[in-house]
Amino acid sequence: MIQLDIFSDPICPWCYIGKSHLDRALEANPDHPFQIRWLPFMLNPAMPAEGMDRRAYLEGKFGGKKEAVDAYMPVHQHAEAAGLAMNLDDIKTTPNTVDAHRLIHWAGIEEAQTRVVSGLFKAYFVDGRDIGSHEVLADVADGAGMDASMVLRLLKTDEDKRDIVERDASARGMGINSVPTFIVAGKHAVPGAQPPELWAQVIEELRQGADPNS
Repeated sequence: MIQLDIFSDPICPWCYIGKSHLDRALEANPDHPFQIRWLPFMLNPAMPAEGMDRRAYLEGKFGGKKEAVDAYMPVHQHAEAAGLAMNLDDIKTTPNTVDAHRLIHWAGIEEAQTRVVSGLFKAYFVDGRDIGSHEVLADVADGAGMDASMVLRLLKTDEDKRDIVERDASARGMGINSVPTFIVAGKHAVPGAQPPELWAQVIEELRQGADPNS
């Protein structure tokens, strides 16, 4: 198997789109060589623990309402092309995602990471839920086959919080400054929401024993 590390944040729309593209390629190539691991990157590491109003966040980030709308036009277009539902108007809060990343980390121990990541994307982008809420995170965990009561107990502690912060900082130290970023075999970085065709090509080159970046 070949390690495919994915640096992602569950509130990143391009990560949601990029996962959809990868999923399509993997479904078309069920004998793919990848062993997938999801790694933390926080778009807003300084976000208050309670999050903030999404409209205020976007307008502050992009410089106004019109600028925020314009910035999200490509997101809408690419999501529609990928056949993804995105109910962005239903999202009321931009959360701090450290707890969501803790859940993804714990899911890795139970080999449930991709199910949890899928659940987080759906909760946030489709259902408009606050994935900074412990109750929402426990519900996502339950849907992925994890013990929701155990997750709730862990979320009430600081377990692995420092580790997530340090791993986020380490990713930035490696030069990762945007997500999604995919690392193939610990060597080759594939940035952005790449189309299924690119992943199909990478899979074919790996099958043939070629270096996908040569």
